[in-house]
Amino acid sequence: MAIEINGTATEAAPRPGQCLRTFLREQGNFGVKKGCDGGDCGACTVHVDGEPVHSCIYPAVRAEGHSVTTIEGLSNGEELHPVQQQFLEHQGFQCGFCTAGMMMTAATFDEEQKANLPRNLKGNLCRCTGYRSIADAVCGAARIGQNTSDGGAAAQALAGRLGDNVPAPAGHAVVTGTARYTLDVPPEQLPGLLHLKLLRSPHAHARIVSIDRTAALQVPGVVAVFTHEDAPPRLFSTAQHELYTDDPDDTRVLDDVVRFIGQRVAAVVAESVGAAEAGARAIKVEYELLDAVFSPQEALLPGAPAIHGEKDGETARISRPQNNVVAEVHSELGNVEAGFAAADFIHENTYQTQRVQHVAMETHCSIAWVEPSESPGEDRLMVRSSSQVPFLVRRTLARVFDLPEDRIRVVAGRVGGGFGGKQEVLTEDLVAMAALKLRRPVQVEFTRTEQFTATTTRHPFTIKVKAGTSRDGHLTAMQLDVVTNTGAYGNHAPGVMFHGCGESLAVYKCANKKVDAQAVYTNTVPAGAFRGYGLSQMIFAIESAVDELAVGIGMDPLEFRLKNMVRPGDDMLSTNPEPEEDVFYGSYGLDQCVALVRDALERGGQRYRDAGLDHLGPEWVTGVGSALSMIDTVPPRGHFAHTRLRLLPDGTFDAAVGTAEFGNGTTTVHAQLAATALSTTAPNVAVRQSDTDLVEHDTGAFGSAGTVVAGQATLLAAQELAVRIRAVAAAFLGDSEADCVLEDGAAHCGERVLALAEVYDAAQQQGVELAADGRWGGTPRSVAFNVHGFRVAVNTGTGELRILQSVQAADAGVVVNPRQCRGQVEGGIAQALGVALYEEVRVNDAGRVTTDILRQYHIPSFADVPRSEVYFAKTNDQMGPLGAKSMSESPFNPVAPALANAIRNATGVRFASLPIARDKIYLALKDAEASAPTQLARI
Repeated sequence: MAIEINGTATEAAPRPGQCLRTFLREQGNFGVKKGCDGGDCGACTVHVDGEPVHSCIYPAVRAEGHSVTTIEGLSNGEELHPVQQQFLEHQGFQCGFCTAGMMMTAATFDEEQKANLPRNLKGNLCRCTGYRSIADAVCGAARIGQNTSDGGAAAQALAGRLGDNVPAPAGHAVVTGTARYTLDVPPEQLPGLLHLKLLRSPHAHARIVSIDRTAALQVPGVVAVFTHEDAPPRLFSTAQHELYTDDPDDTRVLDDVVRFIGQRVAAVVAESVGAAEAGARAIKVEYELLDAVFSPQEALLPGAPAIHGEKDGETARISRPQNNVVAEVHSELGNVEAGFAAADFIHENTYQTQRVQHVAMETHCSIAWVEPSESPGEDRLMVRSSSQVPFLVRRTLARVFDLPEDRIRVVAGRVGGGFGGKQEVLTEDLVAMAALKLRRPVQVEFTRTEQFTATTTRHPFTIKVKAGTSRDGHLTAMQLDVVTNTGAYGNHAPGVMFHGCGESLAVYKCANKKVDAQAVYTNTVPAGAFRGYGLSQMIFAIESAVDELAVGIGMDPLEFRLKNMVRPGDDMLSTNPEPEEDVFYGSYGLDQCVALVRDALERGGQRYRDAGLDHLGPEWVTGVGSALSMIDTVPPRGHFAHTRLRLLPDGTFDAAVGTAEFGNGTTTVHAQLAATALSTTAPNVAVRQSDTDLVEHDTGAFGSAGTVVAGQATLLAAQELAVRIRAVAAAFLGDSEADCVLEDGAAHCGERVLALAEVYDAAQQQGVELAADGRWGGTPRSVAFNVHGFRVAVNTGTGELRILQSVQAADAGVVVNPRQCRGQVEGGIAQALGVALYEEVRVNDAGRVTTDILRQYHIPSFADVPRSEVYFAKTNDQMGPLGAKSMSESPFNPVAPALANAIRNATGVRFASLPIARDKIYLALKDAEASAPTQLARI
């Protein structure tokens, strides 16, 4: 029997064992996404006879004789389904990869189910939004402007300029399932597409003695098997920065030495995914096992196995390869010994942060093919990738494969989440190698297990803190001994270490600061770039220590911070005696953020008292806590962007930019900035992006640079284009340029008005192209601030934690798009709560990742995320475009320490390691009761 898909019977029959998800995608229904293939995330949700099912675990054969509806079939022709309309109106998405599945589930809800979303959306996960906008969309509620410092801004989405809630340009495509992500390519566009799968190492450290590919090549459908013998010999780093020398060259496409369980051993290319997987299983490998080391503390011991000991440190840019040290910093400002001698109270403790996975809903994937040329030697390598950094990917591929950059084109479609994890080259080199050798298109898509075991994680930190204060609350000394675990490869190790030791310390005035930090190799899954880039780990330790200092001298922790935090005119110092030469106070809102959080917590306390909820029972204790953070608005040493803007014949504009869109909202920001400078509206600016053929260069969408770097380039281009439009209009009308202004999509010269379409025609007559370029290099840089506060309740008998109030204040400068910026803050809070409370990539004693599927690795679901109050300081930044600052990474940073400080305030127990899981709270409270029963009675 045929399967009916969106009202049409299909003639295709599913293959034996095929799941419904892959079958539907093969029929062109690309709105059906893969997030897990285990029934855990809901991105693949469709309807079978009107009932929602996870199509990744639903056998396709069971759908025969039934009606299947995908997101493409949910609407009634051009008329959107009500849930699609609500998701569009309330922008219930960011990257949008999970949105189709979320809507397919919500479309079946009755009013009773809508009233209990924590239960009824438990099967659908979102990593970007923090779920608030999703709740607004599902319930049709408008909460924009509530819990913000603007006094209740209008809820409607405006199609305007700076400061308006402009809808995401891709919104309609996202809610209808027509937005095209990396692998959403019709097969007719890539005839002969092959699939690549990897054989990965079962050993933590071994030398490959031999690889027998004979049996693999005999598997039907297998086309080729590639090993280290076929791979380029060049060493590189998977990490991507403007300066590739920021990272150590310690990686090969395929190596003859494996350094962690899960490392690539061989790549099998076949006509189907199944054949490639069978080919990988058929390969026979002989290994020579080598000694392994799994903790950085062990790796630093004399005689420990040198994981990259064969490399020349100077050539590979590894600090001490024989000692497993990738990078290090040792500095002392002032005299910490004297500072501690002058202290009235000293706090010492060791703080630890864990491995965390990005869990972008779209896994790493890419496609490569060779575009033939009529000119000999001019064929081009084409790569379509889920990347935050397409231009840097092109540069890396050119280096590795010894190709001119102009013979490589990299395109990123819409990217399904990143969080730093896609600031790497983890798939593109593989498909490029295969496509160059086979001259056929090759695709690779990582499984969710591969994401956990073989991509990257957040760097685990161990931080020994010693800090002193005077009795009147002034810091006298801060000393930190930091060890970071970079895993088997050093991608991002130097940058994460240096950045972590930067603004986390610089935000506080203290004459005596000492830092000793080392990034260390181990035989474990590599670490890499992750939201916050080292700051969140260090801020957890420092903000916890600051709270302890305040408690130690009997001072309110927020008052202690106010006494010690930097203010305009103060040098921002961490490991260097001189401040960064290009970092300035472009604006300053930290004092406002502290006041906003303090006032919100006071109001929250009054609400609970008025409602009689300040005493939950004899076993419950309550407390409040806060933490602050500072971040440079742009990464150091250059971050470049180029934008080209053109006036089109119909009077609208085309903007070509390099930066990628993965839920960060930069597309909307580009349109708003350009519209503001050109006195038009955002819908009149069409943004094309993420294609290395579009513009000269773009460093990429990381380090929160989408607005303050790429957006600045767009603003400069728009301002220059506005000047040129006025000049053409003035010449055509015979008026002075000074008398011409742009207003409401037209040139107004005195009493006469020339529509932009007419200006275009006039330019054609004058032989003038109305286009302009904007470029920005990421300097000078400013600083942005975030402060978070919590009110919590802890059950001393069970360890249960309840978050009663969550509030964050952000200094984002002039907020370009309040709804979008609030969504970034809420998403950062949600992700940080997962890290604070339960997320952890666990590695066993043999170096194997044991949390390798989503149901073993708990990311926040709808029920886990409290509503957060979000406030914005009122500042106008001198460096940012039209006064704006960055606000993508920074909301994440103060959340974990603020929560730990609130738990400490409630229970008297300091939790110095993450995550602060319920069982950990329970055991710590029992230990505290056993060691100091009178103290526990007090709390």
